[in-house]
Amino acid sequence: MTGWVAIAGLGPGNEALVTPEVTAALDQATDIIGYIPYVARVAERPGLNLHPTDNRVELDRALHALQLAAQGAKVVVVSSGDPGVFAMASAVFEALEQHLAFQETEIRVLPGITAMLAAAAAAGAPLGHDFCAINLSDNLKPWELIEHRLRMAARGDFAMAFYNPRSKSRPEGFEKTLKILREECEPERLIIFARAVSTPDQMLNTVVLSEATPEMADMRTVVIVGNASTKRVGRYVYTPRSAS
Repeated sequence: MTGWVAIAGLGPGNEALVTPEVTAALDQATDIIGYIPYVARVAERPGLNLHPTDNRVELDRALHALQLAAQGAKVVVVSSGDPGVFAMASAVFEALEQHLAFQETEIRVLPGITAMLAAAAAAGAPLGHDFCAINLSDNLKPWELIEHRLRMAARGDFAMAFYNPRSKSRPEGFEKTLKILREECEPERLIIFARAVSTPDQMLNTVVLSEATPEMADMRTVVIVGNASTKRVGRYVYTPRSAS
């Protein structure tokens, strides 16, 4: 019996944003592996085994998926958003590199709508020109690297999307981020705080950099910083496609 691993993105929260390809994989799966709240988004059914785990065991989770597939299971590793954006796809391939006995395993990466794109759509088109995404968590990389990338992105006049901006255990990180942005950008730079995007709890708050405070963000918030050309039109925010 031949098993496989599908690494799937469940989108930002609204079930209507889960792709048909991901839905089909979930319907075929014998096993679901992922972080506890993401596995909870998958409906239970007879014959389906759910394997929820803590958020700090990504490589263990990935290896478990490869092991189950080697035994014939049809495994879906679930992430929120897109599995290739700060999520489980890279962890599965890292585990594969460390355990080459599984290198013949069929692995498919099924794209999803990441929170950055859902937030941008809700606000208008703030990522309409060149942009970058930065994970502000220093769990897996040093703060010095985050600061360097922030400064280079700001000096390059990229629009920026920030994931994991402000955790309860490390609230000082986003305060440092705002300080760096104020050193590198003009006070009128537009910033969008998109919380719980695409869910009934969605909240959008657009302010200028001089008015932004650390408390405007938490771990359910995606922060989008416009470039120097980003502007408001009515209640929408957009970045022109023409270069400034």
